[in-house]
Amino acid sequence: MSDRRAVRPEVGRPWYADHRPRLPSADRRTADTPGVTSQDRGAIEAAVAASDEPTPVAPDAPRRPRFFTRSRTARNIVDIVNGGHVRVWIVIILTTIVIGTVGYMVFFGWSASDAVYMTVITMTTVGYREVHELVEFPERLWTMLVSVSGVAIIFGSIGIVAEAMVAEVSSGRREARRMAERVADLAGHFILCGYGRVGSTVARELVHAGQRIVVIDIETVSLDQARRDGHLVVEGDATLDDTLHAAGIERARGLVATIDSDANNVYVSLSAREINPGLFIVGRANAEGSEAKLQRAGADRVVSPYTMAGRRMAELAIRPRVADFIDAALSHGDLRFSLEELEIEAGGFLDGMTVGQLLDDGVFALAVVRGDQDYEANPARDRVLAAGESLVVSGSSEQLRALRART
Repeated sequence: MSDRRAVRPEVGRPWYADHRPRLPSADRRTADTPGVTSQDRGAIEAAVAASDEPTPVAPDAPRRPRFFTRSRTARNIVDIVNGGHVRVWIVIILTTIVIGTVGYMVFFGWSASDAVYMTVITMTTVGYREVHELVEFPERLWTMLVSVSGVAIIFGSIGIVAEAMVAEVSSGRREARRMAERVADLAGHFILCGYGRVGSTVARELVHAGQRIVVIDIETVSLDQARRDGHLVVEGDATLDDTLHAAGIERARGLVATIDSDANNVYVSLSAREINPGLFIVGRANAEGSEAKLQRAGADRVVSPYTMAGRRMAELAIRPRVADFIDAALSHGDLRFSLEELEIEAGGFLDGMTVGQLLDDGVFALAVVRGDQDYEANPARDRVLAAGESLVVSGSSEQLRALRART
């Protein structure tokens, strides 16, 4: 299963397809992709937490009000009626009613209201009293013909409806519609482009962190696996605007591009940034030098599985206990301690609080972050926290959960 299958480069090409670089086949390698470790998960979580920065994020974007919502049953009926063979059958029913009515009027001199009434109750086998006594054989013969036609139409209608329902279920249209409805109700979620080995690991970590995700992929095998894992899915090319719109990018909190093609990740980032300027984007870079291209395309953070795996192995060789401690702190197991990143919002719980006050509550401030790379490690007890800063803290899982709830 490959993360590159989130896109189909030759189908439905976007406006920038003529300028898209073509990677040689050697760059599309996946067989030797290293496994994603806990250190990688730490990078993913750091990127997710960084998306809490006070920017005009998509969840605050206006959503189209729903003044009227049809029930599922009504939608199913409308979809069935829209079928071509069903429309033909409706025409047959109406034609039969018209012929029956005209026959009573022309052959037997009945009024229009009496003729329509008699035709309808005969076709539907209701069995009410006739509007006129049927004493002559021609009248009885015409009524028998209308009755037989009505019975045939009834059984034919049942068969057509059953066929349409079975076809809808077997073709997956109903499931796709329900999936689209659930995606349309999401806001503040993450969009994951590519559901291979790296993508599935990212999805698992996001879910463990309490985030909702929508998976975009073009390969049926990957989509089926994502469904089995309990994720919402959108089938399509992740570089196309229509696919991103179907995943609710206007309302999304962030996007993670894990496709194993750097060119495709660049164009996914470019399209996503153009549609939603406030979106937080994390991109996967495979080849050396791709990080700068992804950042220029709009990615806020760039992660290379190869670089991360190399750093992880070096850390294990040099400082194994430090690496194990960070792994344990960033994991989602049932641990007594953890690391957390908190955003200090204006007027929030942390705004104006000192580091010493947090320490008195059993929360250790490891660093205060201003901007993207300005770290103030081991801040003093009298250091006052200000809005717009980020705080990296450590403490027991219970204390950090309580602190997160208050912020």
